[in-house]
Amino acid sequence: MRRHRGARALMVSTLLAFTALAGTSGAMAESGIPSYMDVIVGASVPTPADTARQNVLALNTGMFTLYESAGRLVQASILAQHPVILGLFSGTGGRFTLYRPGQPPLDAPPVPEVYQLLKSIGHSVMALGVVVGPHIGKVGDTSWQTPVLAYRVQLKAALDSLDATSMPEDWRANNKALIQENIDFIDKSIADGVISFAAVQDFAAKQKNQLKLNIKWAADTQVKHWMGVLADWKQQLGPDWDKVYAASNTIYVARQNNVLFSVLAQFFPPEAINDRLILIETVSFTTTQQDMLDSLTRIIADRTVGETFFGSPHLMDYELMGGDARDSIVAETKARGMMTSLPPKVPFGSHQWPTLITPGPGAASLADLP
Repeated sequence: MRRHRGARALMVSTLLAFTALAGTSGAMAESGIPSYMDVIVGASVPTPADTARQNVLALNTGMFTLYESAGRLVQASILAQHPVILGLFSGTGGRFTLYRPGQPPLDAPPVPEVYQLLKSIGHSVMALGVVVGPHIGKVGDTSWQTPVLAYRVQLKAALDSLDATSMPEDWRANNKALIQENIDFIDKSIADGVISFAAVQDFAAKQKNQLKLNIKWAADTQVKHWMGVLADWKQQLGPDWDKVYAASNTIYVARQNNVLFSVLAQFFPPEAINDRLILIETVSFTTTQQDMLDSLTRIIADRTVGETFFGSPHLMDYELMGGDARDSIVAETKARGMMTSLPPKVPFGSHQWPTLITPGPGAASLADLP
Protein backbone atom coordinates (compact mmCIF):
# COMPACT_ATOMS: atom_id res chain seq x y z
CA MET A 1 0.00 0.00 0.00
CA ARG A 2 2.79 2.42 0.94
CA ARG A 3 4.71 1.59 -2.21
CA HIS A 4 1.56 2.18 -4.24
CA ARG A 5 1.06 5.62 -2.62
CA GLY A 6 4.73 6.56 -3.34
CA ALA A 7 4.43 5.54 -6.97
CA ARG A 8 1.21 7.48 -7.26
CA ALA A 9 2.82 10.62 -5.80
CA LEU A 10 5.73 10.29 -8.24
CA MET A 11 3.32 10.00 -11.17
CA VAL A 12 1.44 13.12 -10.05
CA SER A 13 4.62 15.22 -9.64
CA THR A 14 5.96 14.02 -13.00
CA LEU A 15 2.68 14.87 -14.70
CA LEU A 16 2.74 18.37 -13.20
CA ALA A 17 6.33 18.92 -14.39
CA PHE A 18 5.47 17.80 -17.94
CA THR A 19 2.40 19.99 -17.89
CA ALA A 20 4.53 23.02 -16.92
CA LEU A 21 7.05 22.24 -19.65
CA ALA A 22 4.32 21.68 -22.15
CA GLY A 23 2.82 25.01 -21.19
CA THR A 24 6.16 26.77 -21.70
CA SER A 25 6.82 24.96 -24.96
CA GLY A 26 3.29 25.66 -26.08
CA ALA A 27 3.69 29.36 -25.35
CA MET A 28 6.94 29.38 -27.25
CA ALA A 29 5.41 27.50 -30.12
CA GLU A 30 2.55 29.99 -30.25
CA SER A 31 5.05 32.88 -30.41
CA GLY A 32 7.14 31.14 -33.04
CA ILE A 33 10.07 30.41 -30.69
CA PRO A 34 11.45 26.88 -31.13
CA SER A 35 11.96 24.63 -28.11
CA TYR A 36 15.75 24.58 -28.41
CA MET A 37 15.67 28.25 -27.32
CA ASP A 38 14.24 27.23 -23.93
CA VAL A 39 17.57 27.56 -22.14
CA ILE A 40 17.88 31.22 -23.16
CA VAL A 41 14.29 32.43 -23.37
CA GLY A 42 13.47 30.67 -20.14
CA ALA A 43 15.78 32.93 -18.15
CA SER A 44 14.08 35.11 -15.57
CA VAL A 45 14.09 38.82 -16.29
CA PRO A 46 14.87 41.55 -13.73
CA THR A 47 12.01 43.04 -11.80
CA PRO A 48 11.07 46.65 -12.52
CA ALA A 49 12.66 47.62 -9.18
CA ASP A 50 15.94 45.88 -10.12
CA THR A 51 15.96 47.60 -13.50
CA ALA A 52 15.29 50.99 -11.94
CA ARG A 53 18.10 50.55 -9.40
CA GLN A 54 20.59 49.48 -12.06
CA ASN A 55 19.63 52.40 -14.29
CA VAL A 56 20.49 54.83 -11.51
CA LEU A 57 23.68 53.06 -10.37
CA ALA A 58 24.88 52.94 -13.99
CA LEU A 59 25.35 56.71 -13.81
CA ASN A 60 28.24 56.24 -11.41
CA THR A 61 29.97 53.47 -13.37
CA GLY A 62 29.42 55.37 -16.61
CA MET A 63 31.05 58.42 -15.04
CA PHE A 64 34.40 56.63 -14.92
CA THR A 65 34.29 55.99 -18.66
CA LEU A 66 33.62 59.68 -19.24
CA TYR A 67 36.36 60.60 -16.75
CA GLU A 68 38.85 58.45 -18.63
CA SER A 69 38.02 60.02 -21.99
CA ALA A 70 38.12 63.56 -20.62
CA GLY A 71 41.26 62.77 -18.65
CA ARG A 72 43.23 61.99 -21.79
CA LEU A 73 42.31 65.39 -23.23
CA VAL A 74 43.05 67.24 -19.98
CA GLN A 75 46.37 65.46 -19.56
CA ALA A 76 47.47 66.46 -23.05
CA SER A 77 46.45 70.05 -22.29
CA ILE A 78 48.42 70.11 -19.03
CA LEU A 79 51.56 68.71 -20.66
CA ALA A 80 51.21 71.22 -23.50
CA GLN A 81 51.12 74.17 -21.10
CA HIS A 82 53.13 73.16 -18.03
CA PRO A 83 56.41 71.41 -17.33
CA VAL A 84 55.78 68.40 -15.07
CA ILE A 85 58.27 66.60 -12.84
CA LEU A 86 57.61 63.12 -11.49
CA GLY A 87 59.79 61.77 -8.68
CA LEU A 88 59.08 58.05 -8.34
CA PHE A 89 60.39 55.77 -5.63
CA SER A 90 62.61 52.92 -6.82
CA GLY A 91 65.08 50.47 -5.33
CA THR A 92 67.87 52.39 -7.03
CA GLY A 93 67.27 55.65 -5.19
CA GLY A 94 64.41 57.08 -7.23
CA ARG A 95 63.55 57.98 -10.78
CA PHE A 96 62.97 61.57 -11.88
CA THR A 97 61.39 62.49 -15.21
CA LEU A 98 60.88 65.96 -16.65
CA TYR A 99 58.03 66.52 -19.11
CA ARG A 100 58.44 69.71 -21.18
CA PRO A 101 55.81 71.10 -23.55
CA GLY A 102 56.53 70.04 -27.09
CA GLN A 103 59.55 67.90 -26.16
CA PRO A 104 60.09 64.22 -25.34
CA PRO A 105 60.26 63.24 -21.64
CA LEU A 106 63.70 63.62 -20.08
CA ASP A 107 64.84 60.94 -17.61
CA ALA A 108 67.41 62.07 -15.09
CA PRO A 109 70.62 60.07 -14.63
CA PRO A 110 70.32 57.50 -11.82
CA VAL A 111 71.70 57.85 -8.31
CA PRO A 112 75.35 56.70 -8.13
CA GLU A 113 75.66 52.92 -7.78
CA VAL A 114 77.18 53.14 -4.30
CA TYR A 115 73.70 53.99 -2.99
CA GLN A 116 72.49 50.54 -3.99
CA LEU A 117 75.57 48.86 -2.50
CA LEU A 118 75.06 50.58 0.85
CA LYS A 119 71.35 49.80 0.85
CA SER A 120 71.90 46.15 -0.08
CA ILE A 121 74.33 45.58 2.79
CA GLY A 122 72.14 47.49 5.22
CA HIS A 123 69.13 45.41 4.25
CA SER A 124 71.12 42.20 4.74
CA VAL A 125 71.59 43.08 8.41
CA MET A 126 67.98 43.95 9.12
CA ALA A 127 66.67 41.03 7.06
CA LEU A 128 68.51 38.56 9.29
CA GLY A 129 66.76 40.01 12.32
CA VAL A 130 63.38 39.47 10.64
CA VAL A 131 64.14 36.00 9.25
CA VAL A 132 65.22 34.48 12.57
CA GLY A 133 62.45 36.18 14.56
CA PRO A 134 59.80 33.43 14.25
CA HIS A 135 62.34 30.80 15.41
CA ILE A 136 63.64 32.51 18.57
CA GLY A 137 63.75 30.17 21.56
CA LYS A 138 62.32 27.16 19.71
CA VAL A 139 64.54 24.24 20.69
CA GLY A 140 64.62 21.49 18.09
CA ASP A 141 63.48 23.80 15.31
CA THR A 142 65.95 23.47 12.43
CA SER A 143 63.74 24.80 9.62
CA TRP A 144 65.65 28.10 9.57
CA GLN A 145 69.08 26.57 9.09
CA THR A 146 69.04 25.66 5.38
CA PRO A 147 67.85 29.06 4.06
CA VAL A 148 70.11 30.96 6.48
CA LEU A 149 73.14 28.87 5.51
CA ALA A 150 72.33 29.53 1.84
CA TYR A 151 72.30 33.24 2.63
CA ARG A 152 75.66 32.85 4.34
CA VAL A 153 77.11 31.78 0.98
CA GLN A 154 75.85 35.01 -0.55
CA LEU A 155 77.24 37.04 2.33
CA LYS A 156 80.68 35.47 1.94
CA ALA A 157 80.66 36.16 -1.81
CA ALA A 158 79.72 39.80 -1.17
CA LEU A 159 82.46 40.14 1.44
CA ASP A 160 85.08 38.76 -0.93
CA SER A 161 83.88 41.05 -3.75
CA LEU A 162 83.56 44.33 -1.87
CA ASP A 163 87.03 45.66 -2.74
CA ALA A 164 86.22 45.38 -6.45
CA THR A 165 83.08 47.56 -6.23
CA SER A 166 82.72 51.32 -6.70
CA MET A 167 82.36 51.90 -2.97
CA PRO A 168 84.78 54.56 -1.66
CA GLU A 169 87.74 53.15 0.24
CA ASP A 170 86.87 54.89 3.50
CA TRP A 171 83.41 53.26 3.54
CA ARG A 172 84.56 49.70 2.86
CA ALA A 173 85.81 48.90 6.36
CA ASN A 174 82.42 49.70 7.86
CA ASN A 175 80.62 47.55 5.30
CA LYS A 176 83.03 44.66 5.65
CA ALA A 177 82.39 44.72 9.38
CA LEU A 178 78.61 44.62 8.81
CA ILE A 179 78.83 41.62 6.49
CA GLN A 180 81.31 39.79 8.72
CA GLU A 181 79.08 40.24 11.76
CA ASN A 182 76.19 38.78 9.78
CA ILE A 183 78.32 35.72 9.05
CA ASP A 184 79.46 35.44 12.66
CA PHE A 185 75.88 35.61 13.90
CA ILE A 186 74.83 32.81 11.53
CA ASP A 187 77.80 30.65 12.57
CA LYS A 188 77.04 31.13 16.28
CA SER A 189 73.36 30.34 15.79
CA ILE A 190 74.20 27.15 13.88
CA ALA A 191 76.70 26.12 16.55
CA ASP A 192 74.18 26.76 19.34
CA GLY A 193 71.46 24.87 17.48
CA VAL A 194 68.88 27.39 18.65
CA ILE A 195 68.34 31.13 18.21
CA SER A 196 68.14 32.88 21.55
CA PHE A 197 66.71 36.34 22.07
CA ALA A 198 69.89 37.31 23.90
CA ALA A 199 71.92 36.41 20.80
CA VAL A 200 69.65 38.53 18.60
CA GLN A 201 69.96 41.47 20.99
CA ASP A 202 73.75 41.13 21.00
CA PHE A 203 73.77 40.99 17.20
CA ALA A 204 71.65 44.15 16.96
CA ALA A 205 73.84 46.00 19.46
CA LYS A 206 76.99 45.19 17.50
CA GLN A 207 75.48 46.24 14.18
CA LYS A 208 73.57 49.37 15.23
CA ASN A 209 76.23 52.09 14.97
CA GLN A 210 77.75 50.68 11.78
CA LEU A 211 74.29 50.39 10.27
CA LYS A 212 73.56 54.03 11.11
CA LEU A 213 76.64 55.07 9.15
CA ASN A 214 75.46 53.17 6.08
CA ILE A 215 72.05 54.82 6.27
CA LYS A 216 73.64 58.26 6.61
CA TRP A 217 75.96 57.72 3.62
CA ALA A 218 73.15 56.35 1.44
CA ALA A 219 70.88 59.30 2.28
CA ASP A 220 73.66 61.78 1.61
CA THR A 221 74.42 60.16 -1.76
CA GLN A 222 70.76 60.22 -2.77
CA VAL A 223 70.08 63.81 -1.68
CA LYS A 224 73.20 65.30 -3.28
CA HIS A 225 72.40 63.61 -6.58
CA TRP A 226 68.79 64.77 -6.81
CA MET A 227 69.56 68.27 -5.58
CA GLY A 228 72.01 68.55 -8.47
CA VAL A 229 69.50 67.23 -11.01
CA LEU A 230 66.73 69.60 -9.91
CA ALA A 231 69.07 72.59 -9.78
CA ASP A 232 70.06 71.86 -13.37
CA TRP A 233 66.45 71.46 -14.52
CA LYS A 234 65.42 74.68 -12.79
CA GLN A 235 68.16 76.52 -14.64
CA GLN A 236 67.13 74.96 -17.96
CA LEU A 237 63.48 75.91 -17.54
CA GLY A 238 64.16 79.48 -16.46
CA PRO A 239 60.91 81.47 -15.95
CA ASP A 240 58.85 78.37 -16.83
CA TRP A 241 59.88 76.88 -13.47
CA ASP A 242 57.08 78.91 -11.89
CA LYS A 243 54.59 76.89 -13.95
CA VAL A 244 55.97 73.46 -12.98
CA TYR A 245 53.73 70.82 -11.46
CA ALA A 246 55.64 68.17 -9.52
CA ALA A 247 54.57 65.00 -7.73
CA SER A 248 56.22 62.13 -5.92
CA ASN A 249 54.71 58.89 -4.70
CA THR A 250 54.82 57.25 -1.30
CA ILE A 251 53.32 54.44 0.73
CA TYR A 252 52.31 55.04 4.33
CA VAL A 253 55.57 54.00 5.99
CA ALA A 254 57.64 56.25 3.71
CA ARG A 255 55.33 59.25 4.00
CA GLN A 256 57.11 60.85 6.95
CA ASN A 257 60.42 62.49 5.93
CA ASN A 258 59.86 61.33 2.35
CA VAL A 259 63.21 61.92 0.66
CA LEU A 260 62.06 62.69 -2.89
CA PHE A 261 59.26 65.03 -1.82
CA SER A 262 61.54 66.77 0.68
CA VAL A 263 64.18 67.37 -2.00
CA LEU A 264 61.55 68.70 -4.42
CA ALA A 265 60.23 71.07 -1.76
CA GLN A 266 63.59 72.86 -1.60
CA PHE A 267 63.01 74.17 -5.12
CA PHE A 268 59.44 75.40 -4.63
CA PRO A 269 58.06 78.26 -2.53
CA PRO A 270 56.09 77.17 0.59
CA GLU A 271 52.81 78.17 -1.04
CA ALA A 272 53.38 75.60 -3.80
CA ILE A 273 53.03 72.67 -1.36
CA ASN A 274 49.72 70.87 -2.01
CA ASP A 275 49.17 73.25 -4.92
CA ARG A 276 51.81 72.63 -7.60
CA LEU A 277 53.88 70.23 -5.47
CA ILE A 278 51.91 67.14 -4.52
CA LEU A 279 52.62 63.97 -2.54
CA ILE A 280 50.53 61.10 -3.90
CA GLU A 281 50.00 58.14 -1.58
CA THR A 282 49.83 54.68 -3.14
CA VAL A 283 49.54 51.10 -1.89
CA SER A 284 52.90 49.90 -3.19
CA PHE A 285 56.48 51.16 -3.14
CA THR A 286 56.63 51.49 -6.90
CA THR A 287 54.16 52.75 -9.47
CA THR A 288 54.23 53.63 -13.15
CA GLN A 289 54.80 57.07 -14.61
CA GLN A 290 51.45 56.86 -16.42
CA ASP A 291 49.61 56.07 -13.19
CA MET A 292 51.25 59.08 -11.56
CA LEU A 293 50.35 61.31 -14.52
CA ASP A 294 46.76 60.07 -14.37
CA SER A 295 46.54 60.85 -10.64
CA LEU A 296 48.04 64.31 -11.11
CA THR A 297 45.69 64.98 -14.04
CA ARG A 298 42.63 64.08 -12.01
CA ILE A 299 43.71 66.32 -9.12
CA ILE A 300 44.24 69.30 -11.42
CA ALA A 301 41.04 68.66 -13.43
CA ASP A 302 38.91 68.27 -10.30
CA ARG A 303 40.08 71.68 -9.11
CA THR A 304 38.24 73.29 -12.03
CA VAL A 305 35.10 71.44 -10.94
CA GLY A 306 35.48 72.65 -7.36
CA GLU A 307 35.91 76.23 -8.51
CA THR A 308 33.02 76.09 -11.00
CA PHE A 309 30.45 74.45 -8.74
CA PHE A 310 31.45 75.60 -5.27
CA GLY A 311 33.85 78.54 -5.70
CA SER A 312 36.86 76.75 -4.19
CA PRO A 313 39.59 75.26 -6.43
CA HIS A 314 41.03 73.06 -3.68
CA LEU A 315 37.73 71.73 -2.31
CA MET A 316 38.06 68.55 -4.39
CA ASP A 317 41.53 67.88 -2.91
CA TYR A 318 39.60 66.74 0.16
CA GLU A 319 36.95 64.13 0.86
CA LEU A 320 33.92 65.94 -0.54
CA MET A 321 31.53 64.58 2.10
CA GLY A 322 34.10 65.01 4.86
CA GLY A 323 32.76 68.32 6.20
CA ASP A 324 29.17 67.14 6.49
CA ALA A 325 30.35 63.79 7.82
CA ARG A 326 32.33 65.67 10.47
CA ASP A 327 29.18 67.48 11.62
CA SER A 328 27.34 64.16 11.68
CA ILE A 329 30.12 62.53 13.74
CA VAL A 330 29.94 65.38 16.28
CA ALA A 331 26.17 64.97 16.55
CA GLU A 332 26.35 61.17 16.78
CA THR A 333 29.08 61.06 19.42
CA LYS A 334 27.20 63.65 21.49
CA ALA A 335 23.97 61.65 21.24
CA ARG A 336 25.81 58.49 22.30
CA GLY A 337 27.56 60.17 25.22
CA MET A 338 30.97 59.73 23.59
CA MET A 339 33.91 62.11 23.39
CA THR A 340 34.46 63.40 19.87
CA SER A 341 37.97 62.81 18.51
CA LEU A 342 38.64 64.91 15.42
CA PRO A 343 41.57 67.07 14.29
CA PRO A 344 41.20 70.86 14.01
CA LYS A 345 39.59 72.16 10.85
CA VAL A 346 42.04 73.38 8.21
CA PRO A 347 41.19 75.54 5.22
CA PHE A 348 40.92 74.09 1.74
CA GLY A 349 44.19 74.79 -0.02
CA SER A 350 46.32 74.52 3.13
CA HIS A 351 50.02 74.65 2.30
CA GLN A 352 51.22 72.73 5.34
CA TRP A 353 53.40 69.70 4.65
CA PRO A 354 51.43 66.57 3.79
CA THR A 355 53.21 64.75 6.65
CA LEU A 356 53.15 64.98 10.43
CA ILE A 357 54.37 68.43 11.45
CA THR A 358 53.20 68.84 15.04
CA PRO A 359 56.24 68.80 17.36
CA GLY A 360 56.29 66.66 20.48
CA PRO A 361 58.48 64.57 22.79
CA GLY A 362 60.40 61.51 21.64
CA ALA A 363 62.96 60.61 19.04
CA ALA A 364 62.37 61.99 15.54
CA SER A 365 65.45 60.67 13.73
CA LEU A 366 68.06 57.93 14.04
CA ALA A 367 70.42 60.50 15.55
CA ASP A 368 67.91 61.04 18.39
CA LEU A 369 67.99 57.37 19.38
CA PRO A 370 70.45 56.19 22.03
